[in-house]
Amino acid sequence: MQFLKTIEDLEALYGTPGAPSLRKVARRMTPLYRQWIMASKLCMLTTVGPDGTDDSPRGDDGPVVLELDPGTLALPDWRGNNRLDSLRNIIRDGRVSLMFLVPGSNNVVRVNGSARVTADADLRARFDRNGKQPATVTVIAIDEIYSQCARALMRAGTWKGIDESTGLPSIGEILAEQTDGEEGGQAYDQAWGARAEKTMW
Repeated sequence: MQFLKTIEDLEALYGTPGAPSLRKVARRMTPLYRQWIMASKLCMLTTVGPDGTDDSPRGDDGPVVLELDPGTLALPDWRGNNRLDSLRNIIRDGRVSLMFLVPGSNNVVRVNGSARVTADADLRARFDRNGKQPATVTVIAIDEIYSQCARALMRAGTWKGIDESTGLPSIGEILAEQTDGEEGGQAYDQAWGARAEKTMW
């Protein structure tokens, strides 16, 4: 199998991008990009670190990010598994990408920028949920915002309302496989739902 080695070889296969794909890029929030991003309750956060890249879903019950100003977004870090892969990466290398999704729309909006992590009390308080606050907030300086072609979500039938999860292994089963039965299993799965509800925020 041969692999492409130069940008010129790659571009020769795909040709020149159309003008709309280049002209849709903004350097800060615009009224319509703001409307789209504020409608998103789910985004994918991609970071870069010494051990490679990491991609992590981030969700909320309202807008997943807060706009601090037209060039800056704030993303709360709600309780998770405490691996801190994304946050460790950001501390070392601030380059990040966010991909915002809205159920029913086959388009996504992407933000590329640079991020820093803060435990600032005033900023954390802006995300308060019934007395609970994120441990930290990631502050993202926007480099570019642009919409993404809808074809990928259309191909996958993402919003057709079809449940394709039947037969998938549970997290408890995966954990048991990885630990030779020392962790996970049916008891883990049964307890997880209640535990997740309790620690959502």
